[in-house]
Amino acid sequence: MAPQQKGKQATKGGKQIVDENVATLKFYRNMAFISQGAHLMVMFLLSDAYSALTITMTILSVALHIGSYQFMSFMARAQYSESGALIDSGTDLNMEGGLAEHVKDLVILTSGTQIFSLLSNYFWLLFLLIPIRAVWLLWGSVIKPWMEQKNQQPEVDEKKQKKMERKMRRMR
Repeated sequence: MAPQQKGKQATKGGKQIVDENVATLKFYRNMAFISQGAHLMVMFLLSDAYSALTITMTILSVALHIGSYQFMSFMARAQYSESGALIDSGTDLNMEGGLAEHVKDLVILTSGTQIFSLLSNYFWLLFLLIPIRAVWLLWGSVIKPWMEQKNQQPEVDEKKQKKMERKMRRMR
């Protein structure tokens, strides 16, 4: 059994966040390049495999990779003072439950879809997971809580309820 930690949980320093963000961006950039390169190389070798679907989905894949990478690099952009001191380390791309986690999942899904699409064009259907996941997240974090909040009646304490009734009787 591990001893319980006393005090507050240790937080990451600004420089550590910047270094980890650089490593994360490099990893996902390399993942995108490798999947794009492998896909294009195989497609060039099998020049008869080009179809309108393949070209369209390849362009969509490239756009998703570029957009995802640009968005993550925008989130992780650090700000430095004129003297070179770190002012803001940017958003931590490795934070659990953050928006960057969903963007990283998108890069993984896009890369995997590209590689699997070399086996069959039916693997392009994996891109349908993107809107399904978006609707699921929207439902769970926005729509459902809003609907539940709207349906809830404010609970009034029994003592307060009796006090309000007495007040109403006095006013009559």
